[in-house]
Amino acid sequence: MADKNQPPQTYHRPGRRSSCGCCCFLSLLLKIIISIIVIIGIALLIFWLVVRPNRVKFHLSDVRLNEFNYTNNTTQHFDLAVNITIRNPNRRIKIYYDAIEARAVYDNRIVGSEFMPKFLQGHKSTNVLSPHYKGNKTMLLTPSEVEFQNKEKANGLYSFNLDLYLRVRLRLGDIVTGSFKPVVKCDFKVNSGDGRLAGGDGTVKCDVDYF
Repeated sequence: MADKNQPPQTYHRPGRRSSCGCCCFLSLLLKIIISIIVIIGIALLIFWLVVRPNRVKFHLSDVRLNEFNYTNNTTQHFDLAVNITIRNPNRRIKIYYDAIEARAVYDNRIVGSEFMPKFLQGHKSTNVLSPHYKGNKTMLLTPSEVEFQNKEKANGLYSFNLDLYLRVRLRLGDIVTGSFKPVVKCDFKVNSGDGRLAGGDGTVKCDVDYF
């Protein structure tokens, strides 16, 4: 016969409280993440409305090709000068150009490379770079490369690329960003006769890859 004074047995379902605690923690963490994203989004919107950042513009002009000949199947002679105009249209942002390498390229071969002086560009200002590539370079061109160069000479146009490899920082008031490395690419054609830029108004707009 069962003892009437025996205390009733209790049943405990394990893991319910811990499961609830885990869900509450994840819910709180999700709310915090969403709040941070919203705050960052609002801050970026305010920054854009105040600063209104615009892309820096690069143009190529005043091209002068005084010499471009391949002799003895070994030596490329060249004399190429260009101007690169850099326009910062921003009212509040200054730009530190900490490193500038300007490469002149013909038919996927580097004709010359120059490192330009670093400088700080003020807001709403224009600066001009003037690399000049002159000399001769030993190049063992393939028959197809020689044929391509002779064909361009006969057609009266040489196709060049000028690439800028930059390391820059931005300054807004007392705030200076970390460095990043945009690449500027300028494709242009030069008349083989007078050595001047072919077509258009004497300038070429360059493409900028900011990343």
